[in-house]
Amino acid sequence: MKLERLSFSPLPVAPVTPARPHTFQLHGAEIRDDYAWLKAENWKEVLKNPAALDPAIRACLEQENAYTASAFAGTEDFQARLVSEMRGRIKEDDSSVPQPDGPYAYFTRYRDGGQHPLVCRQPREGGSETIMLDGDKEAEGHAFFDLGGADHSPDHRLLAWGADIKGSEYFTIKVRDLQTGQELSDEVPQTSGGVVWLNDSAAFYYVELDENHRPVRVRRHRIGTPAAEDEVIYEEKDSGFFVKLGVTQSDAFVLIEASDHETSEVWLLDRNDSSASPRLVEARTPQLQYDVEHHGESLIILTNADGAEDFKIMTAPVANPGRAQWTDLVPYRPGIMILSVVALARYMVRLERENANPRVVMREIATGRESAVAFDEEAYSLGFTPGYEFDTDVIRYHYSSMTTPNEVTDYNLRTGERILRKRQEVPSGHNPADYVTRRLFATAPDGEQVPVSILHRKEVALDGHAPCLLYGYGSYGMSMPARFSTGILSLVDRGFVYAVAHIRGGTEKGWRWYLDGKREKKTNTFKDFIASGEALIQAGYTSRGRIVAHGGSAGGMLMGAVANMAPDLFAGIIAEVPFVDVLNTMLDAELPLTPPEWPEWGNPAADEAAFRTILSYSPYDNIKPQAYPAILALAGLTDPRVTYWEPAKWVARLRATMECGGPVLLRLNMDAGHGGAAGRFDRLEEVALAYAFAIKSINGFQG
Repeated sequence: MKLERLSFSPLPVAPVTPARPHTFQLHGAEIRDDYAWLKAENWKEVLKNPAALDPAIRACLEQENAYTASAFAGTEDFQARLVSEMRGRIKEDDSSVPQPDGPYAYFTRYRDGGQHPLVCRQPREGGSETIMLDGDKEAEGHAFFDLGGADHSPDHRLLAWGADIKGSEYFTIKVRDLQTGQELSDEVPQTSGGVVWLNDSAAFYYVELDENHRPVRVRRHRIGTPAAEDEVIYEEKDSGFFVKLGVTQSDAFVLIEASDHETSEVWLLDRNDSSASPRLVEARTPQLQYDVEHHGESLIILTNADGAEDFKIMTAPVANPGRAQWTDLVPYRPGIMILSVVALARYMVRLERENANPRVVMREIATGRESAVAFDEEAYSLGFTPGYEFDTDVIRYHYSSMTTPNEVTDYNLRTGERILRKRQEVPSGHNPADYVTRRLFATAPDGEQVPVSILHRKEVALDGHAPCLLYGYGSYGMSMPARFSTGILSLVDRGFVYAVAHIRGGTEKGWRWYLDGKREKKTNTFKDFIASGEALIQAGYTSRGRIVAHGGSAGGMLMGAVANMAPDLFAGIIAEVPFVDVLNTMLDAELPLTPPEWPEWGNPAADEAAFRTILSYSPYDNIKPQAYPAILALAGLTDPRVTYWEPAKWVARLRATMECGGPVLLRLNMDAGHGGAAGRFDRLEEVALAYAFAIKSINGFQG
C-alpha cells in the first residue's frame, strides 16, 4: 500500500494554559513549576468520582481535547477506515482454548460485535457451553467497564468476579451462584480485582486497596457475610511495598507476596485451613528476591540469592523453609535468565531467556532429565500456561513472531507429542511470506549492543525512504516480546518499518540489562533508544526525520526524554499515559505509586544524588527553547498510575517553551484510566488516532 497524504485543515491557535508562578527549594536548587495548579487538590476523590474535578481544570482539559480534534479535522474518514481494517483482522467471535479443571473446561469468548468477554465453561469432554458471566451485559449503562478477575470456586458452584466502572482500578467483587445465575448478597469494594478461593469454597482471600490506592491488606471473606466483617489476614506497614496474592500449582498454599522492585517476601497460607494464619518463608532482605512454588515436602524457590543475578532455582523443606535451608536445584548460569517456574506432579517447567529469545524447559522431577521448546526465527515470543491442574502431563504454550500469528499448542511432557489447539485467525487475510522480520543490533555510546526487532513488507527497499514507527519501554525489568500484532499491519502495509528497541531497563539480555537502565544509570535507556534509531538509519531502513517514536507509561517518559535529547531524529512522538513529571511525582509520597517506585528511580527527597539524577532527565524539567517534533500525548482522567496532570503540565510547558515545530497535542479520555478505552473495539479508535498522527507527522501537519 502507498502512504496516504491525509487532508488537513489549518491549525487553530493552540490553547495557552495559564501559568501560575510556583517555586520550591530542595537540596540547594530552586525548582519552578508554574503548572502545578493542574493537580486537583481532591485528586483522590476524582479517581472515584470524575465529576468532582475542579471546573477550571476541567475547562483546560476540554480545551485541549477540542484543539486535538481540530488538528485531526479531515482525517475522520481515514481513521474510520483504519478502525475497519484493524477490526477486519480480528475474529469477532474469537474464543480461548478451553482449559480443563475437574468436570469442566473453562474458557472465554466474544460474540460478534461484542466489546467485552463472555466467561464460559463446558463439560470437560465436550458439550454445550454455559455463559457464567456476560461482559457485554454487565457493561451496559457504563461509559467505562473493565472486568478484573473471574475466578470459579474449587467446587465449581460459585464465581467471584470483579469490575471497575470508573477506570480508576478500584474493583468491586461480586459472587454469582452458577446454578441459578443470581448474584449472592456478597459485595466487596475497593479491591485489586481478583480472589483466591479456599479449597472448601466457603471463603476467599482478596487484596484491599487503601485510600492512597495501594494494595496493602489481605482479607478473608466468608461467603454470606458482610464485607465489613472480613478478617485482616495480612497488612503491609511499609508504604514502599505492594501486596499481591498467588497460589501454588499444587493448590496446597495461598501465597501472600509483598515486594518492591528489588526485594520480596512470601508468606504461606494453608489453603485447606479456613482459619489459617500466614507463615513466613524468609524475611525480606534488601536486594533478595524470591518466588515460591510447591512440590510434596519441598518448596521450589526462584531466586537471585548468592549473587545469582539472572536467577536460579533452589529447594527448601516446607516444614522449615528459611534461607539457611535453601539448596540449589538449577544452578545460576550467567546470561540465561530464568523468568518463571511451575511444579506439576511429575515435572518442573521453567521459562528462560537467552540473547533476547525465550525457551520453555521441561524437567522430569524423578530423573532430572530435561528437554526444551524453542524456535528458529530471529525474533519471536514464547510463553506457557500450566492450566488449573497439578496432576497432569500436559502444558500449553503460546508462540508468535512479528510475522507469525499466535499459535496455541498442547505439549505432552511424557510423550513429547504436540497438538496445535489454535492458530490465530486473521479474517481479512494474512500471508506471513509477505513480510520480513529481522533483528539488528545497535551500538550504544558505551559500546553495548542493543537488540532491535524489525518488521516490514518484503518489497520495502532498504534505501532510507521508508517511514518507521520505533517502539520502546525500558523500565521495571519488563521485556518487550517480538510478538504478532494485527493492529500494526495497518502501518506496515502502508510502507512503514516497525521496530521494537529492546533497550536497557528491560531484561531482554538478563538482569544486568535492567540494572544498567535504572536509577543513576537511567539515561542509558534513552541513549539506547536514540542509538536504535540511528542504527535503523545506518542500515537503510529509514532516515532522520522519518521516525515516529512510540511509548507508553514509563515508555512515555522515554518519549519525553528523547524529545528533549534528539528532537531532530523524529518526525513525531506518540506518548501514551506518559510518566513525564518524574521529579514532582517522586517527591509526592501520597501518590499511589511513589514509595514503591523509589527503588526504581531513587528518592529525591531523601537522597541528593537521586535528586540531581532525576532533575537531569525528567522530561518536564528539561524542556528547552528548541524545535520539537509533532507530539501526541494520550491520557486518562482517572488514571491512578500516571495521573492526568503529568501530560497536561508537560504539554503546557512544551508549548510555552519550544521555539518552533510541533504541533503538541493532548487527548485526554474523560471516561478512562491507565489502559484507555476498555472495550476491544473502542480501543481501536484510540489506535487509529495514533496511527493517523504517525502518518500526518511523516507528511507534515501543515501540508
